[in-house]
Amino acid sequence: QPHLVESGGGLVQPGGSLRLSCAASKVTLEDYTVTWFRQAPGQEREAISCRTRTGHTVIYADSVKGRATISVDSTENTLYLEMNSLKREDTADYYCAQGPKGLLWCTDDASEYTYWGQGTRVTVSS
Repeated sequence: QPHLVESGGGLVQPGGSLRLSCAASKVTLEDYTVTWFRQAPGQEREAISCRTRTGHTVIYADSVKGRATISVDSTENTLYLEMNSLKREDTADYYCAQGPKGLLWCTDDASEYTYWGQGTRVTVSS
């Protein structure tokens, strides 16, 4: 079955930027709807941004609009999330998720996604 591995998290200063990666194996990411989620301590998991297999992208979280970009590198078979102007409230565990073959559109409903990575922690602090 597909295997997703996130990386790129760590400690970042407020105002900084980062690029999270989600490397996939046993699946071609660009053929599926994929989404980045995050979960802050004590909060529910929220969708950040989604990309369909046709390349359509959606930013769900109002708090990251204008600061986040989702992309897929087909050569590397890797999903990326680039974020800038990081804020303390961006501190969370970040997860990539892949939908099933029949999920042709973006959705922020976590239950629609079949495969998940283990997460990578981002801490925004000075």
